[in-house]
Amino acid sequence: MPRLVAVTGGTGFIGGHVVAALAAAGWRVRILSRRIPAGPLFAGLTLDVAIGDLGDPASLEELVIGADAVVHCAGLVKARRRADFRRVNAEGTAALAAATVRQAPSAHFLHMSSLAAREPGISPYAASKSAAEEALTAQGGRLRWTALRPPVVYGPGDRETLLFFRCIGNGWVLLPAPKRARLSFLHVADLAAAVVTVLERLNPGGAIIEIDDGRRGGYGWSELVALGAQSVGRSPISVPVAMPVQVLASGLAVALARLAGRTPTLTPGKLREVRHPDWVCREDRLLAELGWWARIGVAEGFRETVAWYRAAGWL
Repeated sequence: MPRLVAVTGGTGFIGGHVVAALAAAGWRVRILSRRIPAGPLFAGLTLDVAIGDLGDPASLEELVIGADAVVHCAGLVKARRRADFRRVNAEGTAALAAATVRQAPSAHFLHMSSLAAREPGISPYAASKSAAEEALTAQGGRLRWTALRPPVVYGPGDRETLLFFRCIGNGWVLLPAPKRARLSFLHVADLAAAVVTVLERLNPGGAIIEIDDGRRGGYGWSELVALGAQSVGRSPISVPVAMPVQVLASGLAVALARLAGRTPTLTPGKLREVRHPDWVCREDRLLAELGWWARIGVAEGFRETVAWYRAAGWL
């Protein structure tokens, strides 16, 4: 009988790739979703579906009952209010962990956190991801858990980094961070493979693992623009943006989003995240000891991602 893994966020960018990787590895997959999923990523997959969301206790119980593992990918990356981040990212994680303790106490609970969790004071999003990790710690020995902290995750299907490539295609890129800023990257296929490795080879005990593509010291913005330009086939003009201009743009973006009834993307918190000088993963040998290492560097990953965007008509 195949092992059963329960997955939240399985219809999202990262979660969809995780679901596909788990199914390919022979796991029986049950996802939490508001509706039956469709689309090319799910073609040919046989999935169990618990209808509901993180705010529905009954659907959480249905999702995790009898599971051998739980992979928690669901969460908000943008929201209108700080309380929304906390309700979904922190309280949702706590509710899922409690349901797992009740219905699948021996399951390995793998939480998809974020590198932002190590800087909880920088934004409401970062604070909520840190609070989610604290919620797992609060379960004590009742929950067998691991947390992965990926940096910028990109790849086929990602809408968050699409704007970066569109700007390059349009011939210009705004540089939002100081020259000294460095950040790590990770292709979504490598992240999905790491999830499978952790579930199958790690004895969970509350480890928090930072995970990237293996590039020591990460990448600078100028290098990322150059690699993006090679992938798109156009040399853009890079325009540094002064801090006061960014603050003004952030305030204007929030005001316009509120007037339109939309969720703002460039909030003051997001601006602080973007300008933070150190989003480089600290070396963690645990995944290497388990037999995982990233196989896709940014040069190759950018080329593949741009090809996917073009085939999908996004770029």
